[in-house]
Amino acid sequence: MNGDGSPVDGKDFESSRMAPFDTTDALETAAGDDFCYLTTRGRVSGQPHEIEIWFALDEVSGSTLHLLAGAGDASDWVRNLQADSAVTVRVRDVTYQARARVVTDAVEDERARDTVFAKYQPRNAGELVTWRARALPVALDVTGPVVAIQS
Repeated sequence: MNGDGSPVDGKDFESSRMAPFDTTDALETAAGDDFCYLTTRGRVSGQPHEIEIWFALDEVSGSTLHLLAGAGDASDWVRNLQADSAVTVRVRDVTYQARARVVTDAVEDERARDTVFAKYQPRNAGELVTWRARALPVALDVTGPVVAIQS
């Protein structure tokens, strides 16, 4: 605004604001990638821990990533996210903020197993049927990109 309250360059504040980041489009673009990089906070150390892991985009929400923990809730990263659900997940060169949760809904559980299995079984020389049945489904509800504040 100018000193007299009129818009600068004829634009008002609302029309000059950037459009919100579209997480869905960015995630859809990267959905075919092999890996994402999940960072949890250590439940004992408090230090960040990053893992490389298979993922699939939940087509129902468009902003949730599904993972399968082969060792179930004995996985260190699963125990970390159960202690602190605030995580980050990097896909390609974008790091997103997310809330992690173990999937408890039966419909989402089956959808998570199906989408991750369908993505990786065709390109895997091994048999993933047992892994699909036994692994623990985890959801990462992506809320947006991490914004770095420059000083």
